Amino acid sequence: MELPRAATIEEQGLRDGLQNEKILVPTEKKLAAIDSLVAAGIKRIQVTSFVNPKLIPQMADADLLCAGLEKVAGVIYSGLVLNGKGMERAAAAGLTHVSASISASDSHSRKNANVSLAEARQRFTEMIRLARQHQLTVRGGLQCVFGCRFEGRIDQGQVLDLVKEQLDHGVDEIGLADSTGMANPRAIAEIGSKVRELAGDRTVLLHLHDTEGKGLANVLAALTVGITHFDTAFGGLGGCPFIKGASGNIATEDLLCMLQQMGIATGIQVEAIAALSRDFEHFFEKSFPGKMHRMLVREDIAILRD
Repeated sequence: MELPRAATIEEQGLRDGLQNEKILVPTEKKLAAIDSLVAAGIKRIQVTSFVNPKLIPQMADADLLCAGLEKVAGVIYSGLVLNGKGMERAAAAGLTHVSASISASDSHSRKNANVSLAEARQRFTEMIRLARQHQLTVRGGLQCVFGCRFEGRIDQGQVLDLVKEQLDHGVDEIGLADSTGMANPRAIAEIGSKVRELAGDRTVLLHLHDTEGKGLANVLAALTVGITHFDTAFGGLGGCPFIKGASGNIATEDLLCMLQQMGIATGIQVEAIAALSRDFEHFFEKSFPGKMHRMLVREDIAILRD
């Protein structure tokens, strides 16, 4: 099995991880968490989303949060945008990197963004225009690539057409999201390899949810076809409020431990991420679905390290 020597993590716990939580996290705590992530070695952080605060109250402080960032050289701070207004807000907030994403599922698009897939494609074109106007680096992306709880399987040909359309618009990189957690290793390898071929020298990122318990298996499949960039959330937080049964992202510390054991470098201190997860568990007064943040606090067990 040929595997890469290194992998890159984009931490999305403060966006995807928190958007489904009812207890609002103070801006100051979010900023402290971002500082902790940077100190641990994370080089890419999606800090917020520029969405309607009435629908996602947890992101109501997006502009304030960005104003309070103490940016560190070499770290990418990005925000999710779903329309032109969001793109304008992200630019005004001082971000230089944005993630512009639409759904490959018409049903999910209508529930998540309140527009049809056809309308979302038109909206995406406008978002790219605005991004170029503001000289922003754009991560394009598709949600529900590997399945939709409302529609079932998404046609692979349609996914590839949408990917090519975004690449033709000039996105700087492309993300594939398993929003519903329906992906399996074979589908990851098949679609991932084809998208890598389409993308050429542009980065392909994978956004995985662990709804059906296949998250880390899907990472392994992606690694075998050369995908080395993964979205995660500390503690395994996350879930979409518009997808029935959606659970969290793959846990950052769980993936870090697996990669470390496989001899794949990340440059990230896994114990620091685990400590952050335990801090937020205390804040929310509940257990997170990730595993390693509980294991790494124990001194009576050995954690295999390659």
